[in-house]
Amino acid sequence: MNSRARRALFAVVVFFAVCAVAGTILERRVGAQSSQDESQLRDSLKAFTDVYAIVEQNYAEPLTPDKADDVVYDGAIPGMLQVLDPHSHFYDPKAYARLREDQRGRYYGVGMVIQQQNDNGGKSNVYVVTPYEDTPSFRAGIHPGDQVVAVDGKSTDGWSSDQVAQALKGPKGTHVQVTMVRYGQAKPLVFDLIRDEIPHPSIDLKFEIRPGIGYIHLSQFQETTGQEMDEAIDSFGDLKGLVLDLRENPGGLLSQAVDVSDHLLAKGQTIVSQRGRAYSDQNYVATHGNNGKTFPIVVLVNRDTASAAEIVSGALQDHDRALIVGETTFGKGLVQTVYNLSEDSGLALTTYHYYTPSGRLIQRNYAGVSLYDYYNHAGGGPTPSDSSSREVKLTDSGRTVYGGGGITPDEKIEPPTTNRFQDELVYKDVFFHFAPFYVATHPIDKNFQADDTVLNDFKKFLTSQDVDWTDGDISDSSGWIKAQIKKDIFTIQFGQLTGLRVIADYDPMVQKALTCMPEAQALEDSAHKVLAEKAQARTEPGTGAASHP
Repeated sequence: MNSRARRALFAVVVFFAVCAVAGTILERRVGAQSSQDESQLRDSLKAFTDVYAIVEQNYAEPLTPDKADDVVYDGAIPGMLQVLDPHSHFYDPKAYARLREDQRGRYYGVGMVIQQQNDNGGKSNVYVVTPYEDTPSFRAGIHPGDQVVAVDGKSTDGWSSDQVAQALKGPKGTHVQVTMVRYGQAKPLVFDLIRDEIPHPSIDLKFEIRPGIGYIHLSQFQETTGQEMDEAIDSFGDLKGLVLDLRENPGGLLSQAVDVSDHLLAKGQTIVSQRGRAYSDQNYVATHGNNGKTFPIVVLVNRDTASAAEIVSGALQDHDRALIVGETTFGKGLVQTVYNLSEDSGLALTTYHYYTPSGRLIQRNYAGVSLYDYYNHAGGGPTPSDSSSREVKLTDSGRTVYGGGGITPDEKIEPPTTNRFQDELVYKDVFFHFAPFYVATHPIDKNFQADDTVLNDFKKFLTSQDVDWTDGDISDSSGWIKAQIKKDIFTIQFGQLTGLRVIADYDPMVQKALTCMPEAQALEDSAHKVLAEKAQARTEPGTGAASHP
Protein backbone atom coordinates (compact mmCIF):
# COMPACT_ATOMS: atom_id res chain seq x y z
CA MET A 1 0.00 0.00 0.00
CA ASN A 2 1.47 3.36 -1.00
CA SER A 3 1.85 6.24 1.49
CA ARG A 4 -1.10 8.16 0.06
CA ALA A 5 -3.41 5.20 0.48
CA ARG A 6 -2.14 4.53 4.01
CA ARG A 7 -2.77 8.13 5.01
CA ALA A 8 -6.24 8.13 3.48
CA LEU A 9 -7.00 4.88 5.28
CA PHE A 10 -5.84 6.38 8.56
CA ALA A 11 -8.17 9.35 8.07
CA VAL A 12 -11.09 6.99 7.56
CA VAL A 13 -10.07 4.96 10.62
CA VAL A 14 -10.12 8.14 12.71
CA PHE A 15 -13.62 8.89 11.41
CA PHE A 16 -14.82 5.47 12.54
CA ALA A 17 -13.06 5.92 15.88
CA VAL A 18 -15.02 9.12 16.44
CA CYS A 19 -18.24 7.33 15.51
CA ALA A 20 -17.38 4.50 17.89
CA VAL A 21 -16.68 6.79 20.83
CA ALA A 22 -19.83 8.80 20.25
CA GLY A 23 -21.91 5.67 19.83
CA THR A 24 -20.47 3.95 22.89
CA ILE A 25 -21.06 6.97 25.11
CA LEU A 26 -24.60 7.51 23.93
CA GLU A 27 -25.55 3.85 24.33
CA ARG A 28 -23.81 3.10 27.64
CA ARG A 29 -26.81 3.67 29.87
CA VAL A 30 -29.59 2.59 27.53
CA GLY A 31 -28.13 -0.84 26.81
CA ALA A 32 -27.29 -2.60 23.57
CA GLN A 33 -28.79 -1.46 20.32
CA SER A 34 -31.53 -3.43 18.73
CA SER A 35 -30.60 -5.47 15.69
CA GLN A 36 -32.51 -2.97 13.55
CA ASP A 37 -30.44 -0.08 14.99
CA GLU A 38 -27.22 -2.03 14.40
CA SER A 39 -28.23 -2.66 10.83
CA GLN A 40 -28.98 1.03 10.27
CA LEU A 41 -25.59 1.97 11.73
CA ARG A 42 -23.78 -0.51 9.47
CA ASP A 43 -25.67 0.86 6.47
CA SER A 44 -24.72 4.43 7.38
CA LEU A 45 -21.05 3.59 7.79
CA LYS A 46 -21.05 1.63 4.53
CA ALA A 47 -22.61 4.62 2.78
CA PHE A 48 -19.76 6.81 4.01
CA THR A 49 -17.05 4.40 2.87
CA ASP A 50 -18.75 4.02 -0.52
CA VAL A 51 -18.86 7.80 -0.99
CA TYR A 52 -15.28 8.20 0.14
CA ALA A 53 -14.09 5.45 -2.23
CA ILE A 54 -15.87 7.06 -5.21
CA VAL A 55 -14.37 10.46 -4.34
CA GLU A 56 -10.87 9.01 -3.89
CA GLN A 57 -11.00 7.13 -7.21
CA ASN A 58 -12.86 9.57 -9.47
CA TYR A 59 -12.42 13.16 -8.24
CA ALA A 60 -11.21 15.49 -11.00
CA GLU A 61 -7.87 15.99 -9.25
CA PRO A 62 -5.84 13.38 -7.35
CA LEU A 63 -6.53 13.33 -3.61
CA THR A 64 -3.24 14.37 -2.07
CA PRO A 65 -2.55 13.20 1.52
CA ASP A 66 -3.38 16.68 2.82
CA LYS A 67 -6.62 16.80 0.81
CA ALA A 68 -7.60 13.35 2.07
CA ASP A 69 -7.05 14.52 5.63
CA ASP A 70 -9.14 17.61 4.95
CA VAL A 71 -12.04 15.51 3.65
CA VAL A 72 -12.29 13.72 6.98
CA TYR A 73 -10.79 16.17 9.51
CA ASP A 74 -12.42 19.33 8.14
CA GLY A 75 -15.43 17.78 6.44
CA ALA A 76 -16.91 14.48 7.59
CA ILE A 77 -16.11 14.61 11.31
CA PRO A 78 -16.97 18.30 11.96
CA GLY A 79 -20.12 17.89 9.88
CA MET A 80 -21.23 14.94 12.00
CA LEU A 81 -20.50 16.70 15.29
CA GLN A 82 -22.13 20.00 14.29
CA VAL A 83 -25.40 18.14 13.82
CA LEU A 84 -25.24 17.33 17.55
CA ASP A 85 -24.44 20.74 19.07
CA PRO A 86 -22.09 23.72 18.58
CA HIS A 87 -19.55 22.56 21.18
CA SER A 88 -18.77 18.94 20.31
CA HIS A 89 -15.49 19.22 18.45
CA PHE A 90 -12.76 17.13 16.81
CA TYR A 91 -9.09 18.02 17.32
CA ASP A 92 -6.55 16.94 14.73
CA PRO A 93 -3.07 16.18 16.17
CA LYS A 94 -1.86 19.81 15.96
CA ALA A 95 -5.03 21.25 17.48
CA TYR A 96 -5.05 18.55 20.18
CA ALA A 97 -1.46 19.40 21.14
CA ARG A 98 -2.43 23.08 21.46
CA LEU A 99 -5.44 22.13 23.59
CA ARG A 100 -3.28 20.13 26.01
CA GLU A 101 -0.75 22.97 26.12
CA ASP A 102 -3.51 25.44 27.03
CA GLN A 103 -4.90 23.11 29.70
CA ARG A 104 -1.51 22.56 31.31
CA GLY A 105 -0.71 26.28 31.24
CA ARG A 106 2.93 25.79 30.25
CA TYR A 107 5.16 24.82 27.34
CA TYR A 108 8.84 24.86 26.39
CA GLY A 109 10.13 27.79 24.39
CA VAL A 110 11.35 31.36 24.78
CA GLY A 111 8.20 33.04 26.13
CA MET A 112 6.81 35.62 23.77
CA VAL A 113 3.59 36.32 21.89
CA ILE A 114 4.10 36.96 18.17
CA GLN A 115 1.72 38.18 15.50
CA GLN A 116 1.69 38.35 11.72
CA GLN A 117 0.99 41.81 10.29
CA ASN A 118 1.09 43.48 6.89
CA ASP A 119 3.17 46.62 6.46
CA ASN A 120 2.14 49.62 4.34
CA GLY A 121 3.44 47.87 1.24
CA GLY A 122 1.33 44.78 1.89
CA LYS A 123 4.29 42.58 2.89
CA SER A 124 3.62 40.17 5.75
CA ASN A 125 6.00 40.36 8.72
CA VAL A 126 6.06 38.68 12.13
CA TYR A 127 6.35 40.97 15.16
CA VAL A 128 6.73 40.44 18.89
CA VAL A 129 3.49 41.49 20.60
CA THR A 130 4.94 41.04 24.07
CA PRO A 131 7.48 38.88 25.87
CA TYR A 132 6.07 37.21 28.99
CA GLU A 133 7.77 38.50 32.10
CA ASP A 134 10.56 36.45 33.70
CA THR A 135 11.10 34.35 30.55
CA PRO A 136 14.20 33.98 28.30
CA SER A 137 12.92 36.55 25.79
CA PHE A 138 12.05 39.11 28.50
CA ARG A 139 15.36 38.68 30.32
CA ALA A 140 17.26 39.04 27.03
CA GLY A 141 15.67 42.45 26.40
CA ILE A 142 13.37 41.63 23.50
CA HIS A 143 10.73 44.36 23.08
CA PRO A 144 7.18 44.52 21.76
CA GLY A 145 7.36 45.76 18.18
CA ASP A 146 10.59 43.90 17.37
CA GLN A 147 10.34 42.23 13.97
CA VAL A 148 11.49 38.60 13.79
CA VAL A 149 13.63 38.36 10.64
CA ALA A 150 15.56 35.12 11.24
CA VAL A 151 15.58 32.05 13.48
CA ASP A 152 18.82 30.10 13.77
CA GLY A 153 20.12 32.00 10.76
CA LYS A 154 17.16 31.08 8.55
CA SER A 155 15.21 34.02 7.13
CA THR A 156 11.59 34.18 8.22
CA ASP A 157 10.60 35.98 5.01
CA GLY A 158 7.28 34.45 3.96
CA TRP A 159 6.85 32.54 7.23
CA SER A 160 3.56 32.56 9.11
CA SER A 161 3.45 33.29 12.83
CA ASP A 162 2.74 29.58 13.44
CA GLN A 163 5.92 28.62 11.57
CA VAL A 164 7.97 31.07 13.61
CA ALA A 165 6.38 29.84 16.85
CA GLN A 166 7.20 26.21 16.06
CA ALA A 167 10.81 27.15 15.28
CA LEU A 168 11.13 28.94 18.63
CA LYS A 169 9.75 26.03 20.68
CA GLY A 170 11.94 23.11 21.63
CA PRO A 171 13.34 21.04 24.51
CA LYS A 172 14.26 22.79 27.74
CA GLY A 173 17.90 23.90 27.87
CA THR A 174 18.44 24.04 24.10
CA HIS A 175 19.63 27.19 22.32
CA VAL A 176 17.85 29.15 19.63
CA GLN A 177 19.20 32.27 17.92
CA VAL A 178 16.68 34.94 17.03
CA THR A 179 17.45 37.96 14.83
CA MET A 180 15.30 41.06 15.32
CA VAL A 181 14.90 44.40 13.57
CA ARG A 182 14.09 47.21 16.01
CA TYR A 183 13.04 50.76 15.23
CA GLY A 184 15.90 53.17 15.85
CA GLN A 185 18.61 50.50 15.66
CA ALA A 186 20.93 50.70 12.63
CA LYS A 187 21.68 46.98 12.62
CA PRO A 188 19.62 43.87 13.39
CA LEU A 189 19.82 42.60 16.98
CA VAL A 190 20.81 38.97 17.53
CA PHE A 191 19.63 37.20 20.69
CA ASP A 192 20.92 33.80 21.81
CA LEU A 193 18.11 32.35 23.92
CA ILE A 194 18.02 29.20 26.04
CA ARG A 195 14.62 27.54 25.92
CA ASP A 196 12.89 27.01 29.24
CA GLU A 197 9.54 25.94 30.66
CA ILE A 198 7.22 28.85 29.99
CA PRO A 199 4.36 29.25 32.44
CA HIS A 200 1.21 30.74 30.97
CA PRO A 201 -0.83 31.64 34.03
CA SER A 202 -4.58 31.91 33.83
CA ILE A 203 -4.45 35.04 35.99
CA ASP A 204 -2.68 37.55 33.77
CA LEU A 205 -3.18 40.55 36.06
CA LYS A 206 -3.67 41.08 39.78
CA PHE A 207 -3.07 44.24 41.79
CA GLU A 208 -4.58 46.47 44.47
CA ILE A 209 -6.70 48.77 42.35
CA ARG A 210 -7.89 50.82 45.34
CA PRO A 211 -6.72 50.74 48.98
CA GLY A 212 -7.88 47.36 50.29
CA ILE A 213 -9.63 46.45 47.00
CA GLY A 214 -8.06 43.74 44.86
CA TYR A 215 -8.45 43.31 41.12
CA ILE A 216 -7.97 39.93 39.42
CA HIS A 217 -8.34 39.28 35.70
CA LEU A 218 -8.87 35.55 35.07
CA SER A 219 -8.39 34.72 31.38
CA GLN A 220 -9.22 30.98 31.34
CA PHE A 221 -9.57 27.88 33.53
CA GLN A 222 -6.58 25.54 33.27
CA GLU A 223 -4.85 23.03 35.55
CA THR A 224 -3.27 25.71 37.75
CA THR A 225 -6.20 28.13 38.08
CA GLY A 226 -7.44 27.12 41.54
CA GLN A 227 -3.98 27.40 43.05
CA GLU A 228 -3.37 30.71 41.26
CA MET A 229 -6.60 32.16 42.70
CA ASP A 230 -5.68 31.11 46.24
CA GLU A 231 -2.22 32.67 45.92
CA ALA A 232 -3.60 35.86 44.36
CA ILE A 233 -6.17 36.39 47.14
CA ASP A 234 -3.59 35.65 49.85
CA SER A 235 -1.18 38.15 48.26
CA PHE A 236 -3.60 41.02 48.97
CA GLY A 237 -3.53 40.49 52.73
CA ASP A 238 -6.59 41.84 54.54
CA LEU A 239 -8.99 42.27 51.61
CA LYS A 240 -11.86 44.73 51.91
CA GLY A 241 -13.27 43.83 48.49
CA LEU A 242 -12.48 42.08 45.22
CA VAL A 243 -13.24 42.78 41.56
CA LEU A 244 -13.03 39.45 39.70
CA ASP A 245 -12.87 40.18 35.98
CA LEU A 246 -14.15 37.27 33.87
CA ARG A 247 -14.73 39.18 30.65
CA GLU A 248 -13.68 37.31 27.49
CA ASN A 249 -13.05 34.19 29.60
CA PRO A 250 -14.07 31.25 27.36
CA GLY A 251 -14.02 28.70 30.18
CA GLY A 252 -11.83 25.62 30.39
CA LEU A 253 -11.57 22.86 32.97
CA LEU A 254 -14.67 22.18 35.05
CA SER A 255 -12.53 20.96 37.96
CA GLN A 256 -10.88 24.35 38.23
CA ALA A 257 -14.17 26.24 38.13
CA VAL A 258 -15.24 24.05 41.05
CA ASP A 259 -11.95 24.72 42.86
CA VAL A 260 -12.23 28.50 42.46
CA SER A 261 -15.85 28.49 43.64
CA ASP A 262 -15.00 26.18 46.55
CA HIS A 263 -12.64 28.68 48.14
CA LEU A 264 -15.09 31.58 47.80
CA LEU A 265 -18.21 29.84 49.15
CA ALA A 266 -19.05 28.38 52.55
CA LYS A 267 -18.25 24.72 53.15
CA GLY A 268 -21.11 22.45 52.03
CA GLN A 269 -22.68 24.88 49.55
CA THR A 270 -23.53 23.48 46.13
CA ILE A 271 -21.34 24.73 43.27
CA VAL A 272 -22.75 23.01 40.19
CA SER A 273 -24.51 19.81 39.19
CA GLN A 274 -24.13 17.75 36.01
CA ARG A 275 -26.83 15.66 34.38
CA GLY A 276 -26.22 13.45 31.38
CA ARG A 277 -27.37 10.23 29.77
CA ALA A 278 -24.25 8.12 29.61
CA TYR A 279 -22.87 8.78 33.08
CA SER A 280 -24.26 9.16 36.58
CA ASP A 281 -25.39 12.62 37.64
CA GLN A 282 -22.84 14.51 39.69
CA ASN A 283 -23.23 17.22 42.29
CA TYR A 284 -20.23 19.33 43.31
CA VAL A 285 -20.17 21.04 46.70
CA ALA A 286 -17.62 23.20 48.50
CA THR A 287 -15.49 20.73 50.44
CA HIS A 288 -12.94 23.21 51.81
CA GLY A 289 -14.90 26.45 51.93
CA ASN A 290 -13.62 29.94 52.63
CA ASN A 291 -12.93 29.23 56.33
CA GLY A 292 -14.94 32.30 57.25
CA LYS A 293 -12.69 34.60 55.19
CA THR A 294 -15.26 36.72 53.39
CA PHE A 295 -15.23 40.05 51.62
CA PRO A 296 -17.56 41.70 49.11
CA ILE A 297 -17.03 40.48 45.54
CA VAL A 298 -18.00 42.15 42.27
CA VAL A 299 -17.75 39.79 39.27
CA LEU A 300 -17.38 41.56 35.93
CA VAL A 301 -18.74 39.63 32.92
CA ASN A 302 -19.57 40.23 29.28
CA ARG A 303 -21.19 38.45 26.33
CA ASP A 304 -18.06 36.30 25.82
CA THR A 305 -17.87 35.05 29.39
CA ALA A 306 -18.64 31.36 28.89
CA SER A 307 -18.72 27.81 30.24
CA ALA A 308 -16.52 27.38 33.36
CA ALA A 309 -16.58 31.15 33.88
CA GLU A 310 -20.39 30.98 33.90
CA ILE A 311 -20.26 28.14 36.43
CA VAL A 312 -18.33 30.38 38.83
CA SER A 313 -20.58 33.37 38.12
CA GLY A 314 -23.75 31.31 38.56
CA ALA A 315 -22.60 29.70 41.82
CA LEU A 316 -21.59 33.02 43.39
CA GLN A 317 -24.82 34.68 42.21
CA ASP A 318 -27.14 31.91 43.41
CA HIS A 319 -25.59 31.94 46.88
CA ASP A 320 -25.64 35.77 47.00
CA ARG A 321 -21.86 35.63 47.43
CA ALA A 322 -21.07 38.13 44.66
CA LEU A 323 -22.72 40.91 42.70
CA ILE A 324 -22.57 40.08 38.98
CA VAL A 325 -22.15 43.17 36.80
CA GLY A 326 -21.68 43.79 33.09
CA GLU A 327 -23.47 42.08 30.18
CA THR A 328 -25.47 38.87 29.96
CA THR A 329 -22.96 36.05 29.50
CA PHE A 330 -22.58 33.73 26.51
CA GLY A 331 -24.89 30.93 27.62
CA LYS A 332 -22.92 27.68 27.41
CA GLY A 333 -24.41 25.06 29.68
CA LEU A 334 -23.00 22.00 27.93
CA VAL A 335 -20.06 20.03 29.36
CA GLN A 336 -17.62 18.26 27.04
CA THR A 337 -15.55 15.20 27.88
CA VAL A 338 -12.31 15.03 25.87
CA TYR A 339 -11.41 11.57 24.54
CA ASN A 340 -7.96 10.74 23.24
CA LEU A 341 -8.16 9.04 19.84
CA SER A 342 -5.48 7.40 17.70
CA GLU A 343 -2.40 9.36 16.60
CA ASP A 344 -2.90 11.95 19.38
CA SER A 345 -6.11 13.36 17.96
CA GLY A 346 -8.98 14.13 20.30
CA LEU A 347 -12.76 14.31 20.51
CA ALA A 348 -14.55 16.79 22.75
CA LEU A 349 -18.06 15.31 23.06
CA THR A 350 -20.93 16.86 24.98
CA THR A 351 -21.79 14.41 27.75
CA TYR A 352 -23.58 16.57 30.33
CA HIS A 353 -25.73 19.62 30.89
CA TYR A 354 -24.73 21.62 33.93
CA TYR A 355 -27.05 23.40 36.34
CA THR A 356 -26.33 26.23 38.76
CA PRO A 357 -27.13 25.74 42.50
CA SER A 358 -30.63 27.18 42.06
CA GLY A 359 -31.29 24.68 39.25
CA ARG A 360 -30.72 26.96 36.24
CA LEU A 361 -29.71 25.55 32.88
CA ILE A 362 -28.11 28.56 31.22
CA GLN A 363 -27.48 27.01 27.77
CA ARG A 364 -28.58 29.26 24.90
CA ASN A 365 -30.89 27.76 22.27
CA TYR A 366 -28.93 26.66 19.18
CA ALA A 367 -31.64 24.88 17.20
CA GLY A 368 -31.74 26.17 13.63
CA VAL A 369 -28.89 28.62 14.27
CA SER A 370 -25.71 28.57 12.17
CA LEU A 371 -22.37 28.27 13.94
CA TYR A 372 -21.45 31.76 12.78
CA ASP A 373 -24.61 33.30 14.20
CA TYR A 374 -24.35 31.23 17.38
CA TYR A 375 -20.84 32.37 18.21
CA ASN A 376 -21.53 35.95 17.14
CA HIS A 377 -24.70 36.23 19.25
CA ALA A 378 -26.86 36.73 16.17
CA GLY A 379 -29.34 34.07 17.20
CA GLY A 380 -30.14 31.41 19.75
CA GLY A 381 -32.25 32.42 22.69
CA PRO A 382 -33.87 35.49 24.20
CA THR A 383 -32.25 38.90 24.35
CA PRO A 384 -31.03 40.06 27.78
CA SER A 385 -34.13 42.25 28.19
CA ASP A 386 -36.56 39.45 27.28
CA SER A 387 -37.13 37.47 30.46
CA SER A 388 -40.69 36.34 29.71
CA SER A 389 -39.61 33.09 28.07
CA ARG A 390 -36.87 32.24 30.55
CA GLU A 391 -37.14 29.95 33.57
CA VAL A 392 -37.28 31.77 36.89
CA LYS A 393 -35.31 30.63 39.93
CA LEU A 394 -34.46 32.16 43.30
CA THR A 395 -31.15 32.79 45.03
CA ASP A 396 -30.59 31.82 48.68
CA SER A 397 -32.00 35.14 49.85
CA GLY A 398 -34.95 35.04 47.44
CA ARG A 399 -33.66 37.24 44.62
CA THR A 400 -34.97 36.37 41.14
CA VAL A 401 -32.51 34.93 38.63
CA TYR A 402 -33.13 33.53 35.15
CA GLY A 403 -32.03 30.44 33.26
CA GLY A 404 -31.61 29.89 29.53
CA GLY A 405 -29.47 32.34 27.61
CA GLY A 406 -26.58 32.98 29.98
CA ILE A 407 -26.11 34.57 33.39
CA THR A 408 -28.06 37.83 33.63
CA PRO A 409 -26.06 40.43 35.60
CA ASP A 410 -27.43 41.96 38.77
CA GLU A 411 -26.27 45.34 37.51
CA LYS A 412 -26.04 45.96 33.78
CA ILE A 413 -22.95 47.84 32.59
CA GLU A 414 -22.77 48.65 28.91
CA PRO A 415 -19.32 48.24 27.35
CA PRO A 416 -17.84 51.42 25.90
CA THR A 417 -18.50 51.83 22.19
CA THR A 418 -15.83 52.80 19.68
CA ASN A 419 -16.16 55.18 16.76
CA ARG A 420 -14.89 54.87 13.20
CA PHE A 421 -11.59 56.59 13.95
CA GLN A 422 -10.85 54.34 16.94
CA ASP A 423 -11.66 51.24 14.91
CA GLU A 424 -9.26 52.34 12.18
CA LEU A 425 -6.45 52.91 14.67
CA VAL A 426 -6.93 49.42 16.12
CA TYR A 427 -7.26 47.77 12.70
CA LYS A 428 -3.99 49.35 11.52
CA ASP A 429 -2.16 48.57 14.81
CA VAL A 430 -1.18 52.22 15.07
CA PHE A 431 -0.43 52.21 18.82
CA PHE A 432 1.62 49.04 18.51
CA HIS A 433 3.90 50.69 15.94
CA PHE A 434 3.94 54.17 17.51
CA ALA A 435 5.26 52.93 20.86
CA PRO A 436 8.65 51.59 19.54
CA PHE A 437 9.05 54.78 17.50
CA TYR A 438 8.46 56.95 20.58
CA VAL A 439 10.57 54.88 23.01
CA ALA A 440 13.51 54.98 20.58
CA THR A 441 13.63 58.78 20.72
CA HIS A 442 12.42 59.69 24.23
CA PRO A 443 13.39 58.76 27.82
CA ILE A 444 10.55 57.05 29.69
CA ASP A 445 10.01 56.75 33.45
CA LYS A 446 7.08 55.76 35.66
CA ASN A 447 5.84 59.37 35.69
CA PHE A 448 5.22 59.36 31.93
CA GLN A 449 1.82 60.70 30.82
CA ALA A 450 0.49 60.99 27.28
CA ASP A 451 0.17 64.78 27.40
CA ASP A 452 -0.43 67.26 24.57
CA THR A 453 3.24 67.11 23.52
CA VAL A 454 2.98 63.34 23.12
CA LEU A 455 -0.29 63.75 21.20
CA ASN A 456 1.46 66.12 18.77
CA ASP A 457 4.09 63.45 18.11
CA PHE A 458 1.27 60.94 17.67
CA LYS A 459 -0.45 63.17 15.09
CA LYS A 460 2.78 63.41 13.08
CA PHE A 461 3.12 59.64 13.23
CA LEU A 462 -0.45 59.18 11.94
CA THR A 463 0.36 61.40 8.97
CA SER A 464 3.54 59.41 8.25
CA GLN A 465 1.44 56.21 8.24
CA ASP A 466 -1.15 57.66 5.82
CA VAL A 467 -3.86 57.66 8.49
CA ASP A 468 -6.37 60.45 7.94
CA TRP A 469 -7.31 62.41 11.07
CA THR A 470 -8.82 65.66 12.22
CA ASP A 471 -8.46 67.60 15.45
CA GLY A 472 -12.04 66.56 16.18
CA ASP A 473 -11.11 62.88 15.82
CA ILE A 474 -8.31 63.32 18.36
CA SER A 475 -10.31 65.38 20.86
CA ASP A 476 -13.37 63.09 20.72
CA SER A 477 -11.21 60.10 21.68
CA SER A 478 -8.44 61.78 23.65
CA GLY A 479 -8.86 59.80 26.89
CA TRP A 480 -8.93 56.49 25.06
CA ILE A 481 -5.98 57.45 22.82
CA LYS A 482 -3.85 58.54 25.79
CA ALA A 483 -4.54 55.27 27.61
CA GLN A 484 -3.62 53.17 24.56
CA ILE A 485 -0.39 55.14 24.00
CA LYS A 486 0.64 54.83 27.65
CA LYS A 487 -0.21 51.12 27.74
CA ASP A 488 1.99 50.19 24.77
CA ILE A 489 4.88 52.44 25.85
CA PHE A 490 4.81 51.05 29.41
CA THR A 491 4.67 47.49 28.03
CA ILE A 492 7.95 48.11 26.19
CA GLN A 493 9.63 49.95 29.03
CA PHE A 494 8.38 48.08 32.11
CA GLY A 495 6.75 44.85 30.95
CA GLN A 496 3.39 43.36 30.03
CA LEU A 497 1.84 43.50 33.51
CA THR A 498 2.47 47.22 33.85
CA GLY A 499 0.89 47.81 30.46
CA LEU A 500 -2.18 45.75 31.37
CA ARG A 501 -2.56 47.68 34.61
CA VAL A 502 -2.70 50.96 32.68
CA ILE A 503 -5.75 49.71 30.77
CA ALA A 504 -7.44 48.30 33.87
CA ASP A 505 -7.02 51.65 35.64
CA TYR A 506 -8.60 53.41 32.64
CA ASP A 507 -11.29 50.83 31.74
CA PRO A 508 -14.75 52.45 32.21
CA MET A 509 -16.36 49.07 33.01
CA VAL A 510 -13.82 48.37 35.76
CA GLN A 511 -14.32 51.84 37.20
CA LYS A 512 -18.09 51.32 37.20
CA ALA A 513 -17.67 47.91 38.85
CA LEU A 514 -15.74 49.58 41.69
CA THR A 515 -18.72 51.82 42.43
CA CYS A 516 -20.83 48.67 42.96
CA MET A 517 -18.78 47.54 45.97
CA PRO A 518 -21.33 48.87 48.54
CA GLU A 519 -24.06 46.79 46.85
CA ALA A 520 -21.77 43.77 46.95
CA GLN A 521 -21.23 44.39 50.67
CA ALA A 522 -24.99 44.48 51.27
CA LEU A 523 -25.33 41.22 49.35
CA GLU A 524 -22.54 39.67 51.42
CA ASP A 525 -24.31 40.72 54.62
CA SER A 526 -27.52 39.11 53.35
CA ALA A 527 -25.68 35.89 52.53
CA HIS A 528 -24.22 35.80 56.06
CA LYS A 529 -27.70 36.22 57.52
CA VAL A 530 -29.11 33.36 55.44
CA LEU A 531 -26.25 31.05 56.41
CA ALA A 532 -26.70 31.93 60.08
CA GLU A 533 -30.44 31.21 59.93
CA LYS A 534 -29.84 27.84 58.28
CA ALA A 535 -27.21 26.93 60.86
CA GLN A 536 -29.58 27.85 63.68
CA ALA A 537 -32.41 25.82 62.14
CA ARG A 538 -30.17 22.75 61.97
CA THR A 539 -29.34 22.93 65.69
CA GLU A 540 -32.76 23.76 67.13
CA PRO A 541 -34.68 20.88 68.79
CA GLY A 542 -37.53 19.47 66.75
CA THR A 543 -35.92 20.11 63.40
CA GLY A 544 -34.62 16.59 63.02
CA ALA A 545 -31.07 17.56 63.88
CA ALA A 546 -29.32 16.25 66.98
CA SER A 547 -29.40 18.54 70.02
CA HIS A 548 -26.93 18.53 72.90
CA PRO A 549 -28.30 19.87 76.24
